[in-house]
Amino acid sequence: MVEKTTEMSSRQRQILKELENCDDEMTGQQLHRVLHDRAISMGLTTVYRHLRVLQQKGLVRCRNLPTGEVLYTPVDRDNHHLTCVDCGQTMALKFCPLGNIELPSDQTKNFQMLFHTLEFFGRCKNCCQRQQPN
Repeated sequence: MVEKTTEMSSRQRQILKELENCDDEMTGQQLHRVLHDRAISMGLTTVYRHLRVLQQKGLVRCRNLPTGEVLYTPVDRDNHHLTCVDCGQTMALKFCPLGNIELPSDQTKNFQMLFHTLEFFGRCKNCCQRQQPN
C-alpha cells in the first residue's frame, strides 16, 4: 500500500478527510454535496478528477454498482460486497475472503500492488422470490 505521506494537494486532502470521516462509501455527488455544505468550493468535475488521482495514488478505492453508480472509500477499509443485480442492494462481507493470499511473484515482479477489490454479483432473496412463478 502507498503511505499517506504521498504528496497531495489541499483539495485531495479535503476529499480524503471527508471519505475517512464517513462511515460508509460515498458517490462523487454525495461527496460534492458534503463539501458544498461545509462551504468548501469545489466543482463536481474537480471532485471526480481528484478522486481519480487519489485512486491512482492508492489512497482511495472505488466500487462500481450494476446501476453504473460508483462508490468511493479510503483504501485502508478492506470491504467487499455481495450485490444484487436486480435491486442493487449490497451487503458488506464481514472479512476479506482473500486474506493473506500470495500472488505469483513471477507475474507481479513488475507491478506495484496498491489495493484489491472483490465483488460478488447475484440476486438477493427478495428478488429471487419475486421472479418465481406463483
